[in-house]
Amino acid sequence: YLFEGFLQATTQSTDQTSEFHLRGDYLIGGLFNIHYVAAANFQRPQAIDCSSKLFILPNYRRFQMMRFSVEEINNSSSLLPNVSLGYQMFDHCSDIHSFPGIFKLLSVNDLIRPWEDASTGLPNAIGVVGPFTSTHALSIAPIFMTNLFPMVSYGCSGSVFSKENLYPSFLRTVHSNKDVINAIVGIILNFNWRWVAFLYSDDDFGKDGLEQFKNKIEDSEICLAFYKAINVNTDYLQVFKQIEEQNIKVIVVFAPKVYAEAVVESAVQLNVTNKVWIADDGWSLNKKLPSMNGIQNIGTVLGVAQPVVTIPGFTDFIYSAISQTDGGDTEQKMFCNQKCNCSNLSVKSLLNADPSFSFPVYAAVYAIAHALHNTLRCGSDRCPKNITVHPHMILEELKKSNFTLLNQTVQFDENGDPKFGSLSVVFWNSSGNAEEVGSYHFQSSIHLSINKTKIKWFTNGEVPTSLCSPECPAGYAKKPNGMHKCCFTCEICKTNNYVNITEDPFKCISCKDTKWAAEGSTSCLPRLLEYVSLTDIGAVLTMVLEGLLLGLTVSVSVVFAINYNTPVVRSAGGPICFLNLGCLSLCSISVFFYFGVPTPSSCVLRYLPFILFYTVCLACFVVRSFQIVCIFKISAQIPNIHIWWVKYHGQWLLISAAFMFQALSLTISFCCDPPRPYNEMLWYPEQIILSCNLNIQASCFSLFLLVSLCCLCFIFSYMAKDLPKNYNEAKAITFCLLLLICTWVIFITEYMLYRGKYIQIFNALAVLSSLYSFLLWYFLPKCYIIIFQPDKNTQQYFQGLI
Repeated sequence: YLFEGFLQATTQSTDQTSEFHLRGDYLIGGLFNIHYVAAANFQRPQAIDCSSKLFILPNYRRFQMMRFSVEEINNSSSLLPNVSLGYQMFDHCSDIHSFPGIFKLLSVNDLIRPWEDASTGLPNAIGVVGPFTSTHALSIAPIFMTNLFPMVSYGCSGSVFSKENLYPSFLRTVHSNKDVINAIVGIILNFNWRWVAFLYSDDDFGKDGLEQFKNKIEDSEICLAFYKAINVNTDYLQVFKQIEEQNIKVIVVFAPKVYAEAVVESAVQLNVTNKVWIADDGWSLNKKLPSMNGIQNIGTVLGVAQPVVTIPGFTDFIYSAISQTDGGDTEQKMFCNQKCNCSNLSVKSLLNADPSFSFPVYAAVYAIAHALHNTLRCGSDRCPKNITVHPHMILEELKKSNFTLLNQTVQFDENGDPKFGSLSVVFWNSSGNAEEVGSYHFQSSIHLSINKTKIKWFTNGEVPTSLCSPECPAGYAKKPNGMHKCCFTCEICKTNNYVNITEDPFKCISCKDTKWAAEGSTSCLPRLLEYVSLTDIGAVLTMVLEGLLLGLTVSVSVVFAINYNTPVVRSAGGPICFLNLGCLSLCSISVFFYFGVPTPSSCVLRYLPFILFYTVCLACFVVRSFQIVCIFKISAQIPNIHIWWVKYHGQWLLISAAFMFQALSLTISFCCDPPRPYNEMLWYPEQIILSCNLNIQASCFSLFLLVSLCCLCFIFSYMAKDLPKNYNEAKAITFCLLLLICTWVIFITEYMLYRGKYIQIFNALAVLSSLYSFLLWYFLPKCYIIIFQPDKNTQQYFQGLI
């Protein structure tokens, strides 16, 4: 048979006193890398002598924990009564040179016959505890998986083993790398570190840790500034030089004990200072490093660790076990890799070794024992002997595990991962001890808790910072600078923009129309709605002036009506002056609609009465100016014009034409684009000015007509400047027009400089000023003559002036 000679050649004898072997009714396999073999190129797999390699004390402690667990179970009266457990353990120091022990566990009567079915016999063991590392597990797990041989690992944390379809008979009593990385990232976020380095072992364990770390920080604010795989050939001088060049203050070391010790020792030798080191659970409770010379200079060391669980009776067992094996190893003849060469080991050094993964070993052994207990259907005092136990039967019961061990309920999920346990957060204090300063609970809603007062930072109290770029002040957005999101410059958000660091710290967001923000804001504020209310003092005074204008207009109309046939009234235009006064009154209606909250109807009435009826007013004065010029100048030179004007009532034709053209123009423009409420938001970011918007383009013909009439009136009145000196009719019209022009020039200038709510009052005052200019400087002087100077209101006086 292919493997028969191989197994026999590696077996010399099995001594009952060997600490690697214990006879029993049922055997449990154990794989512990008590010694370490560095990875190397190889031509073919071959057995090696592990005992000649580097001895790892913590792993030997775990090895003894399994021995203790089996002995404790054998001494139990409730678990597996009248059944003795045995073990067959191996020093699994290499992933490629340690197969003899694997074949031994799977062999039937020391023979490996893979082509024969299970009816020829049962394997030596019913299950195996181990191995410790992911790389070792990846090498041997497929062999165990073929026949659903149960493996319960106490240290293998590779995420791939959570895939039940690939590893159906693989379980573990430690949490996966994903959970450990979650705890590490939790620590980094807790202290607001953003710029970190990640050193990982160049093996399956380290590579998986890097992958999990990248996945975890992908949606966080943490940036992986530098990462490097480390092995026996790593140039640490170059590694730390690159870390220093990038100003990285936080270094995560995710590697087994051997590699982690090499990293820290190199940091001490190379005088790497003022760093925060974060250890994984494989070396955070290391006993050698915290007490070495110069360790204080490297900075502050934090880590996640397996909680130290005191297991009753283990200390006494170690005293007993060491005394029994003292000096015996050298004389024993055992199966390949069942030799320790650790006879000079003291009890104190073993008990003081790194206690990590002790409880996972303890729980793994007890899980298999409970599975066997349930498979045998044991009662309270005995187990039946007539049941044939196959490994797959143990696996089935393992997956249903539910028992209490040292106040912890041991259960596995559907992937074989533990549903129990937690992680401790530790700090290496000045006494050389790993002091517990917090915890990370997997099943709790609040996973991480840290007592920060227990941590003594190398900065003498202040939490160190690790940032590529300092955080931006409030109201500043981050502008990316390079490939990392942690590297940026700060750019202040402009007016009406804000930055929300919880949503997107890299973008200034525009406020909605109804809100505003000052420069450098972190939120928008509601804009203040501004308009001139009817109770505003400015509005009240304006409406008083408007009322006074109406009163004066009525008074002038009464005076003119009483003195209708007098020369003063007739020289003012006769019946035209009443039309003029009536239109002035109608124009003033628009003033009332400049106040209050604008509505579509109020916006129309704000402009329609003034534009329409002021057109008539100007047309009346154009007619009066033309009549003056015609009487004194044109009639003498072109008499037919005067005759035609009188015969066809030219004044009424012109006024009617102006009115009808303006009415038609306003109807068309207001139908196409009527004045409507408008929110002015550009001039004052903190306010919304409620106003009305008049489309100048749509109303261009209406405004053109007003300007044209004003110009014609000014031209005709100016032409009459050389009339008799005492004849003031044309001069009065010219002066009124100058006041009108000045009024609107002032308003337009003010409108270009100011758009606040009081622009409505200025507009209303401009309208009133336009009306008062004719009322006060054209009509009131004539009333004064009629009332106080009746001697000048005679035909003879007017003929004398002319």
